[in-house]
Amino acid sequence: MNLRYRVDLDQPERDELTAMLAGGKQPARKLKRAQILLAVDAGLGDEAIAATVVVGGSTVYRTKRRFVEMGLEAALSEEPRAGAQRKLTGKEEALLVATACSSPPPGRARWTLELLAGEFVKLTDHQELSRETVRRRLADNDLKPWRKDMWCIPKVDAEYVARMEDVLDLYAEAPDPKRPVVCFDESPTQLIGEVRQPNPGRTGRLERYDCEYKRNGTANLFVFLDAHRSWRKVKVTERRAAEDFAHCMRDLVDIHYPQAERVRVVLDNLSTHSAAALYQALPASEARRVLRRLEFHYTPKHASWLNMVEIEIGVLRGQCLDRRINSYDRLVAETAAWEHLRNTSGARINWMFSTENARLKMAKAYPKPTSKES
Repeated sequence: MNLRYRVDLDQPERDELTAMLAGGKQPARKLKRAQILLAVDAGLGDEAIAATVVVGGSTVYRTKRRFVEMGLEAALSEEPRAGAQRKLTGKEEALLVATACSSPPPGRARWTLELLAGEFVKLTDHQELSRETVRRRLADNDLKPWRKDMWCIPKVDAEYVARMEDVLDLYAEAPDPKRPVVCFDESPTQLIGEVRQPNPGRTGRLERYDCEYKRNGTANLFVFLDAHRSWRKVKVTERRAAEDFAHCMRDLVDIHYPQAERVRVVLDNLSTHSAAALYQALPASEARRVLRRLEFHYTPKHASWLNMVEIEIGVLRGQCLDRRINSYDRLVAETAAWEHLRNTSGARINWMFSTENARLKMAKAYPKPTSKES
């Protein structure tokens, strides 16, 4: 037993180490050092500790020494390690980064670690370079050349801001049964059938289905969502033409909100989402009658996130449509069942973004007034 370094823990230190071991959310090496210190404090010998904690005798010795010389925190921490010398110099690392940010060689869509390693050998005096070295140096510079992000940059001008604040103010209003706010959008979906019958799951085995499938056509989902109460409606159609939009708007005022004086509809800028669509599909007198009870509020271009129903469509796809539905009739039945359960459960979209938030978070993007107030 080495008597040179004697470990005597006080009660707060014992409590700290015991709590650390009970929590378990620490690196394994740190937990082993805590076990060593508690075992030494309990009077166990170095050989017994090494066998119990499954470490070498030198680890027990070093932990005791660091505790006596530098305290508990140092004894639990890792000692600095020299490590291997970096294979790439600063200039070579900069060259690697520049290569990764350049266009890939002809015939290849993107850089891979192997491609970069091979190209780097051609550009330098290195005989070889491992993909792991390339990966680490790219990770240091937060680069992943095999990945791409796609985004749409909206033009935030006065029209964008005006439409955005118009929609946000609608969401912020108190519920008014006479002037409800209804979000509207459509979403296409495929009808997918099975080629072979799936095997149902059972104890110890997952459900199995064949990778092969057959396409039975497409359908369209028109989705309505009340912004202020737990109500949504999914209407399945074979297409999404102007005529279908017109019939949806007539259903909205005549069937779903017959007592409302005016229904305010939030929708995007699709060409069929217009008053003209009603005149295309309905007699002029009927189109005028329906439009008198509608008020369209358009989201800005490239800002579908402002339409609350987009969130609801995501829920619909995750809860109901994330499977193979083979026929139009089954799609109607399944969406109707989902709609009923969702409505009766009281589910609503918890919209948090407001006009005040927009003016704070998007202040730099807001257009600057061209004239000063008098």
